[in-house]
This record gives sequence, C-alpha cells and structure tokens, in this order.
Amino acid sequence: MKPKPVIPDPDEEAAEEGPRSIYDVDPPEEEDLWFLPPVDDEDPEGFLPSVSRPDRRLLFDPKDWRAAQSELSAELADLAVTFGALDERLRAGPRGWGHRLALMEVSDLGWWTGDRISVDRLALWTGLRIGATSDDVQALYRAGWAVRRLSSGAGPSEGGWDAGLTVFLDRQAQGIEDAPEAVIDLAEVMRNVAGLHPVTQAAIGFHAWRALSQGIGQDTEAAIIAARHAATMGRGGALFMPLSLSGPGALRGAGALDEKLSAWIMGAGQASLAALLHLDRVSAWDRRAREAVSDLSGRTPPVLIDALTAWPMVSAPLAEELTQASRAAVQRNLDKFSDRGLIREVTGQGRYRVWTAAL
Repeated sequence: MKPKPVIPDPDEEAAEEGPRSIYDVDPPEEEDLWFLPPVDDEDPEGFLPSVSRPDRRLLFDPKDWRAAQSELSAELADLAVTFGALDERLRAGPRGWGHRLALMEVSDLGWWTGDRISVDRLALWTGLRIGATSDDVQALYRAGWAVRRLSSGAGPSEGGWDAGLTVFLDRQAQGIEDAPEAVIDLAEVMRNVAGLHPVTQAAIGFHAWRALSQGIGQDTEAAIIAARHAATMGRGGALFMPLSLSGPGALRGAGALDEKLSAWIMGAGQASLAALLHLDRVSAWDRRAREAVSDLSGRTPPVLIDALTAWPMVSAPLAEELTQASRAAVQRNLDKFSDRGLIREVTGQGRYRVWTAAL
C-alpha cells in the first residue's frame, strides 16, 4: 500500500521563510487597483472621460419628416393635383413634349448649380454633340447626362436602391464596379423613409445626396435623382417632377426641416404649374402651325413642326438631322415658317442662326 503524497501548505512555507525582508513589496491598496472594474455600488459614468457623446439619432429621421409632412398635407395635396394634370397632359400628348421639358429643366437647373448652359447649346450638344469648348465640356457632359435621365431610362429606385442608383448615376460606366459608399448610405436612408409620400422621399433624397456625395456634380445629381423619384406618384406620363422651371425655389430649402420641406413642395408646385402652362402654349402653337402650312407640299413641314415642339431651340443642322431632309429643304421651310410668323430667329446673326417656335 502506497502512502499518500503530502501536499505542502503555502501558509506554512511562508511562515518557515522567516520575517519579511526590507526588499519585500507592500501589498497594493485597493484604491490603487485602477485596472479592475468598479464595484456595483459605484457609478461607472465617473470612470468615463469627460467628452461629448456622439449624436446617435438618424441623420434623416422618418418621424421628423412624417410630422412635417402632416403639417403640410394641404400643400402636398395641391402639388399632387397639379402634377397629376401634368402627368395626364404628357400621357395624351406627343412624345417629344417630355423631351422639351427635360431640356428646359436642365438648362434652368444649370443657373442654380453654376453650369449655366443655355437651351440652344444644350440642344446642339444632345442632338449633334457639337458646341463644347475646353472651358465647359464637363458642364455639358453633366447636362447631357441629366437630359438623358429625365427623358428616358429607369428611375433611381428601379430594381432596388443599391443597384438602381449605381446604374442611374452611371458609376459602372465610370469604371466603378462596386457600389460607392455614398450610394450605399443613400440607399439606406431611402429604405428607412419608404413609408412617406414620394415627394417627401424625393426631398430627403435631394438633401441626403448633397450631404453624402463629394463629387463635383453632386447638386445636379441630387436634383435629377429627386425629380425622377418624385414622379413615381404619377401614372407614367411624366418621367420627372419639374423643380426649377419657375426658379430654384424648391432647391434653396434651408433652415429647419419643416422649412426645407415647405420650400420643396411650394417650388415643385410652381414648377409643375409652369410646365403645364407651357405645354398649353405649345399645343396651341402646334394646331396653329399645322393650319398655317396646310397648303405646303412635301413631308418636311409636318416633321419640322414635330421637331419644333420637341426641341425649344432648333438650328439648321439640328433640324436637318431631326427631319432627315436636305439642308436646302430645311432652310427653305424655316424661311417660310418665319415669314408666316410661326417661328422667330433668336440670335440676330446672319450665320449660325437658331430658331424657336413663336408661342
């Protein structure tokens, strides 16, 4: 039978070592143990550094925007009625009307963003890719992109905000394979406010993209994203909700949240009404022009009328491209239209002339 091993007692060993040496360290006091967690009866806030805590609220809180939307329900209803009339007018009218409004919208938008591209230059650039100089070629690129997005193609939320925004902003065409961080952030913001009215969502998207994006054309992109998304409240006749046809009132929203939304709704309502009244004048001119040229033979006069209703400004080369007629036939019909008071020349020059419908 084996004897059990004897386990030494550490206290007895310490006692056998004798008295403490002058080199022994004193046991630490409890208050010196700073690295230990505080006991339950102490306030942990006292151990935190005295710095301001970050604001953990949402950057665009849906509750705040919903409250502002409720306060502006009457103004929002008026805007919906006006835009509904514009939507039905475009559904029943020629296809070129939407393109005409897109050119005018982008040209007026440029006076707010600083690009300042006139309608005639924008028409030449989008129609023939001419008229650019070394000083404003980038501005024309942005304006051309804006016209394409307002007049055709899918909206920014088509197929989901992440994928839709990436395609809408042409990020893949710019060599960016993955969705940029700003696009992901905006997509998250828009998903959080999905329960609000499309006009309110558009206002949030406009201000959010201006805060999130760092690009040169962020203001143009923000306005085009918002204009296309706000039009989802319609029935597909109007691809975008006008924002700047009556001035940049909708885009200058500053101050408190309710002030921003109020300026947005009022400005969009005025711009939509301006677009509706402009289409009334275009429709009246179209009827008058067809009656005035009913005695002219050939296919060029009616096609030229279609071009003048779809484009606010038309030059001879652009009219030649749009009508697929010879330069001589186009120039001859432009002169006849001018003699009959249907169009007017806006440059006052003998060369490089531009015409517009005499609405």
